[in-house]
Amino acid sequence: MKCPHCNHTEAHVIDSRPVETGNVIRRRRECLGCHKRFTTYERTETIPLMVLKSDNRREPFDRNKLRAGIALACKKRKISAEQIEQLVSEVELELQEKFVLEAPSRAIGDLVLRKLKDLDPVAYIRFVSVYKQFSDVHSFVYELKDLKSQKKGLKRKEKARKISLSPILASYSEN
Repeated sequence: MKCPHCNHTEAHVIDSRPVETGNVIRRRRECLGCHKRFTTYERTETIPLMVLKSDNRREPFDRNKLRAGIALACKKRKISAEQIEQLVSEVELELQEKFVLEAPSRAIGDLVLRKLKDLDPVAYIRFVSVYKQFSDVHSFVYELKDLKSQKKGLKRKEKARKISLSPILASYSEN
């Protein structure tokens, strides 16, 4: 580290402390040449994630654009801003774990759909209608039926599990 006063290349660290949310470290240094003190900041360098669009264009990943799309799908639903922010953070984290330099837009959309399906079915349908570019009512109805059948399947599994456990539970209550 060069001293900003005398350009001497050696300095020792007097104090270090995290700044902001812990992503930056502030270091107080003293030059070994002129003994003057100066401050440096260290940040982790992140490689920006690029989004590969369906027409092979590339653009930088934009968290705000993702948040706006999800917020639009969640409009007038009982979904808080914190829940939307949490969903955006989860998607961003998964993308950073899964992809190094670029992520296909299809993968981002599928990830958002999976998370929205768990959060709110109406927001899911809104998002999927734009994402899959429904051109007619039949596509919309098909997606609704698919969502409904998945919910019924979960209820059947739950009911079957309760039925299979009922003899076991009954034997415990008899004892």
